[in-house]
Amino acid sequence: MYKKVKLIEVENMELVIKNGKIVTATDIYNADIGIENGKITEIGKELRGDKTIDAKGMIVFPGGIDIHTHLDMPFMGAFSSDDFKTGTIAAAFGGTTSLVDFSIQSKGNSLSNAIETWRKKAEGKAVIDYGFHVAVTDATDSVINEIPKMVKEGITSLKLFLAYKGSLMIDDGGFFRVLQKAKESGALVMVHAENGDVVDILIKKLLDEGKTDPIYHWESRPDKAEGEASGRAIALAEMADAPLYIVHLTCKEALDKVRAARDKGLPIYAETCPQYLLLDKERYKEPNFGGAKYVMSPPLRMENDRKELWSGLINGDLQVISTDHCPFFFKGQKDAGKGNFAKIPNGAPGIETRIPLIYTEGVLKGHFSMNKFVELVSTNPAKLFGMFPEKGTIAVGSDADIVIFDPKKEVVLKAEDLHQNVDYTPFEGFKVKGYPVKTIVNGKIVIDDGNFIGKPGEGKFIKRKPFKIL
Repeated sequence: MYKKVKLIEVENMELVIKNGKIVTATDIYNADIGIENGKITEIGKELRGDKTIDAKGMIVFPGGIDIHTHLDMPFMGAFSSDDFKTGTIAAAFGGTTSLVDFSIQSKGNSLSNAIETWRKKAEGKAVIDYGFHVAVTDATDSVINEIPKMVKEGITSLKLFLAYKGSLMIDDGGFFRVLQKAKESGALVMVHAENGDVVDILIKKLLDEGKTDPIYHWESRPDKAEGEASGRAIALAEMADAPLYIVHLTCKEALDKVRAARDKGLPIYAETCPQYLLLDKERYKEPNFGGAKYVMSPPLRMENDRKELWSGLINGDLQVISTDHCPFFFKGQKDAGKGNFAKIPNGAPGIETRIPLIYTEGVLKGHFSMNKFVELVSTNPAKLFGMFPEKGTIAVGSDADIVIFDPKKEVVLKAEDLHQNVDYTPFEGFKVKGYPVKTIVNGKIVIDDGNFIGKPGEGKFIKRKPFKIL
């Protein structure tokens, strides 16, 4: 329950949210929230403000944090279609107030160069707060020695790929050395866990057999390849005595490895995404090349895997729901892979739909509580990635990143109604009950009843703290 306390003494605060039901990862209660200078300054009753929002009948929870996005990213001969302006606007419409995007080191270049490139992509465009991970693709001595500098600059997480041979993939030796330096420096290593060598062989085999349709993307990336790579990454992390975070986990084969590691007490964490919870292999069979919309890596799995993922969220073996938002237009980008599934740009949109989908499918369908929902989409991402308690909760002193959510609002998701810069959504036709109606970032209303009223460039860089075990 809240304590009626004040951070600063003011007669009238800049903004007061009144009469809402406040939900955090631990509490549910009714109170007013006072906001001043971008911070929550008071939680109590009968607060006064220069501007007041009446949230009666609404749920008020901390802004969503998406720690897995790819905005304006070059990949497979194309660029993801959302940049930091369109992507963060879409995020705000969906109740996300902070994101952490992946800056990608190119071969032969430094980590600092990658970060500088992504800073330029974001400056003057972002409407919500943002941070960066840095993906290490070329683990030379000089690059590994940059890691402590990255941590001091607030880049406290690194990503390594065990897939995409010939471009992003790193070998086990490089992986292990990065883990060692990350542990020493206070950084968290994230891993894309698929066996890239096996996948590369399977892709060539299928194409040689004339199997070119989108369904063969699924066949080229079996769940055992994800399970093997997850187990190998965990073993390397254990040898390095380092924490590890597995991104976009999709299947029982991989989840079993995480469960076993966590049962041993190892600091192993993992996320999944809405597409893996709600969609499956059957989508690749859509006619007229429609299966290409769902070409992402790892691919969608089987219905049983979806059930296992829900179980993993409920019992705590999966800590976060992110999006892996990496959109490409179906017409003009995805269709480059007609006749060769390996040329379909990997990725799908999801930054705008995560929160209403997980509320509907997770809370309303009885998988978990509202508190657990907030934990998965906001609080745990903040804690694992060095943003808590400034972000990820509603408390005096925290950033005023807040979602006002109408639990009765019903929406049928349609690409034409969304704000992502892409011509489809994987969740076309999904009915959700519960939708953000106001999104507040650092005390400023960015989304107001379906209207964007923010300003590009007002989103701030998040200098994140070193990793701490959750």
